[in-house]
Amino acid sequence: METKAKFLTTKQMTLIALMTALTCILGPLSIPLPFSPVPISFTNLVLYFSVFVLGTKFSTISYIVYLLIGLVGLPVFSGFSGGPAKVAGPTGGYLLGFVFLTVIAGFFVEHFKGKLSFAVLGMVLGTIVCYLFGTIWLSMQLNIGFVAGLGVGVFPYIPGDLVKIAIACIIGPKIRRAVVR
Repeated sequence: METKAKFLTTKQMTLIALMTALTCILGPLSIPLPFSPVPISFTNLVLYFSVFVLGTKFSTISYIVYLLIGLVGLPVFSGFSGGPAKVAGPTGGYLLGFVFLTVIAGFFVEHFKGKLSFAVLGMVLGTIVCYLFGTIWLSMQLNIGFVAGLGVGVFPYIPGDLVKIAIACIIGPKIRRAVVR
């Protein structure tokens, strides 16, 4: 019995590339804060949209492609930076945590289609896991305690991230319907 290899369709590849490009465009646009090495970034907003458009698997692939593009040195990370030093630096934990954000948020969006409260829950849980990775990494990099890491790397960002989740949950399903058509 012969099995066929499963390949991505042209539409899937195009959507992955489109969301990766959007992440590369919006990811560098960031707002530095004077009290923290962690800038306000639009990367997570794109990822929230991405899980609606692509689902778990393809949004994760899209983000990993973005991460690899930045890792090789293209200036796609916050502040138009890139390279291994950025990933190894104080914000590297957040960059890696975004992988888990896409997996968790995507799972909730895919498995509870049409139930916006579950999409919100998935995005909040994914963001918490991202915060956890980022705070542990940040705390080690800055040689500060975990609670101090929360103070400079999480607490100031919660209101903005909740707004991003709200925006994504309002617009994301509409984008998904348009893409499906």
